[in-house]
Amino acid sequence: MPHYHKLGKIPQKKHTKFLKEDGVSLYREELASSVGFSGIYSNKYHIHAPTQTLSVTELPSPNDRIWEDAPIVQYHFLTDNKKTEGDFFTARNLFMCNPHCRISTAIPTQNPDYFFKNAYHNEYIFVHYGTGKFISEFGVISFVPGDQIIVPKGTIYNLQFDNAINKLLIVESDTPYDIPKHYRNEYGQLDENAPLSERDIKMPEYLEIHDEEGEFRLITKFGNRLQEHILPHHPLDIVGWDGYLYPYAFNIHDFMPKVGRLHLPPPVHLLFHTQHFVICNFCPRPFDFHPDAIPVPYFHTNVDSAEVLYYVEGDFMSRSGVKEGSVTLHPIGVPHGPQPGKIEKSLGGTHTDEYAVMIDTFEPLEITENVRETMVADYYKSWLEK
Repeated sequence: MPHYHKLGKIPQKKHTKFLKEDGVSLYREELASSVGFSGIYSNKYHIHAPTQTLSVTELPSPNDRIWEDAPIVQYHFLTDNKKTEGDFFTARNLFMCNPHCRISTAIPTQNPDYFFKNAYHNEYIFVHYGTGKFISEFGVISFVPGDQIIVPKGTIYNLQFDNAINKLLIVESDTPYDIPKHYRNEYGQLDENAPLSERDIKMPEYLEIHDEEGEFRLITKFGNRLQEHILPHHPLDIVGWDGYLYPYAFNIHDFMPKVGRLHLPPPVHLLFHTQHFVICNFCPRPFDFHPDAIPVPYFHTNVDSAEVLYYVEGDFMSRSGVKEGSVTLHPIGVPHGPQPGKIEKSLGGTHTDEYAVMIDTFEPLEITENVRETMVADYYKSWLEK
């Protein structure tokens, strides 16, 4: 996580008496920690005990239909062609997954009347379209197109949109998202040569504090299981917190790309990494400046990674036929690269004008029936010379 942060009121010392305004009753301290007690953590102070629950109901599991025996070839599919009515969670459609990573999109049409918690997965939420507020127990983050919101597992939150024109890319990870160590000095501060700085990171701005009793819905996702928890108090009853474990956001338009004399490989576009995959930001940048440079990427077989590209906006230099909301999947063991004519067309170019999010997984991805429903037929034949 970026650095130490705090909001609201907290006692001078942890694990000490913290009285409410009446001078008699206590606020309830909760430690949210990672890696047992050995990782980053935050201390939260509740008006009510966070353990209180009136009832628990099992809900139907998401119908994530895996495309059994799908051919292992390159794919191009159009996520905008798969729409499900609902909010930021119920509108999600899963396209790809493996034991450590789940990649979905959502086109929300309404705001939720409940809160949500992903108990087993950290979430990366890319806001393609839409403005609004990410509201969590750690505070409010106002979001705009291009924001990439990191949500630690176990965070209670929801998204409230300002209007009905919205689109999200969601990537779930069973291990935390982190900013690469080679971008940071020994104290954790981002180096001068990093493609982002602490000034670019959007922190929780303020707390929404609710001291309300009644019946409040919390939908919790445990892997592939969903449960509805009815709480006897509003889930946003935190008066203050501090620590390193909290949601934050970084906008793709603030990423500072690097340029080389010859083509630089995708690790220079790295933004987040987990134990099982990485996320990169591709942004507008000058092309390579060697007089004989070939600006587009060379042909490539990655023997250890599956490459997923989500196309956001712009003119995509190495790929034909893609548009906003397109996804290409290039599986492990199958070569990929520029399509016919793209190399020659790029010669002499001075810059690229594209935004895209790349997810490179270190294990193969299964694809769902949603890919079959939205894919461009025979995409793998698009490299045949005409």
